[in-house]
Amino acid sequence: MRFQDIPGLESTKAKLVEAVANNHVAHAQLFVGNEGSANLAMALAFSSYLNCENRTDGDSCGECSSCVKNSKFVHPDVNFVFPSAATPKLKREDATSDKFLTEWRSFLLQSVYGNVKDWSSHFGWENKLLMIPRQESRNIVKALSLKAFEGEYKVMIIWLPELMNGNAANGILKILEEPPEKTIFLMVSSEANKLLTTITSRTQQLRVPSFSDQEIAETIQSTGVESERADRIAYMSEGSMRMALQMVAGDDNETQDYFKNWFRQCFTFNFQELTKMADEFQKKGKEFQKELLGVGTKVMREAIISSASLDSLSRIPEQEKGFIEKFASVFTPEKIMSVTPKLDEAQYHIERNANPKILFLDLSMTIGQIARA
Repeated sequence: MRFQDIPGLESTKAKLVEAVANNHVAHAQLFVGNEGSANLAMALAFSSYLNCENRTDGDSCGECSSCVKNSKFVHPDVNFVFPSAATPKLKREDATSDKFLTEWRSFLLQSVYGNVKDWSSHFGWENKLLMIPRQESRNIVKALSLKAFEGEYKVMIIWLPELMNGNAANGILKILEEPPEKTIFLMVSSEANKLLTTITSRTQQLRVPSFSDQEIAETIQSTGVESERADRIAYMSEGSMRMALQMVAGDDNETQDYFKNWFRQCFTFNFQELTKMADEFQKKGKEFQKELLGVGTKVMREAIISSASLDSLSRIPEQEKGFIEKFASVFTPEKIMSVTPKLDEAQYHIERNANPKILFLDLSMTIGQIARA
């Protein structure tokens, strides 16, 4: 992974390159970004840059021995720690990262924008709670007590440290504050607010922004997606490259179409059809349900902007503007202010495994009453 493999984010890349050039590389860094951002990709690219034998002004060379090994995630001086779960052969405490490196490398080669759900699905840990066990702290101390084999720096990349067992987090505090010479910690987090303050206080935080619509659209157009569809996907993905790539692989129109039909039935108060739709939403699973509600929140935002004639704030693709204008004529700002909290509340309950059929039927009735008031 090199900086040039990450679309845009030039200012973030420049900060990292400048730190190396000025010999001001913090020994413990926290790369914070939303799910689907380039936080992991940026850490991987920075790791490659640190040990590149022929650095250019702004990137690693991609050709030296170190870069070749880093491109396959097999560099002997780059260590990985990530969440895992028990297996039939390994107890929870023994399921440490070193046991799953082959699967981890194939996951990274597949996509560096995935989240913990993607990782669990890749390995076959669906419906299991992933975490970084206590034993991992001992492994980290042991790995970093050795000198670098061939690179200038010994690098420890910890993905999602917020999923660390409390004892594991406390177990690395000493080495995190006073690591061996030429040792760099790169922590990659999507929810830094869940980290222990004793961890965050020992790290230099780097905020990795979400991708812009243009960066996402250009990236997926390079895969052969036509520009109109690329613009629509970029809008719906809201800065998440993970979501955008998933939409490219699937039918990105499906959820949008479901939303339009759902709200149409809510407005007509078609109870029979809404009951059928609640059944269908239940069968489609949690990810679809969350995405459907997410589309609803986006449409509500665009309808407010349309009503206020604030075109400069609009992110809606040109082909969707007609729908938004019609939607805004029915759902006034006052009605939107009543509906939006209901969508947020439904998303909260879905995350906590509420019955989808009951939830969506009740939500549909509520939306219908608000729309027709």
